[in-house]
Amino acid sequence: MTTAAEIMHAGAQWIPATETLDRAAELMARLNVGALPISDADERLCGIITDRDIVVGCIAKGKDPAKMTCGDMCQGTPRWIDADADVSEVLEEMESHQIKRLPVIRNKKLVGMISEADLAQHLSEDQIAEFVEKVYARR
Repeated sequence: MTTAAEIMHAGAQWIPATETLDRAAELMARLNVGALPISDADERLCGIITDRDIVVGCIAKGKDPAKMTCGDMCQGTPRWIDADADVSEVLEEMESHQIKRLPVIRNKKLVGMISEADLAQHLSEDQIAEFVEKVYARR
């Protein structure tokens, strides 16, 4: 059994919900990532911010990323997976919610992130094809 912890990219970092979008963009650039998990004051997952969210949800609407916070962008129920979950559970979570990145949690702490690139390195061609079909399918 392959687990989420075995395929994740370790070392993911939270960004506090109170942090501004310009700071989130700076952190993404420094870490060379396109998404950051957002934490509340108790370091619990409350969302994910992507580079696209910043561009489309803030800049393209004429808002100031130095004034808008990551928490302002949180929508819906954040999705995550336990570090000990089987890769089939990872795929089910990502496919059923049509998401491309999934935070990995162990003992209520962020331990990593699973992205499409991580899946591509660990799955068969058939599994990847099924993932792409389900995640990118229009509902």
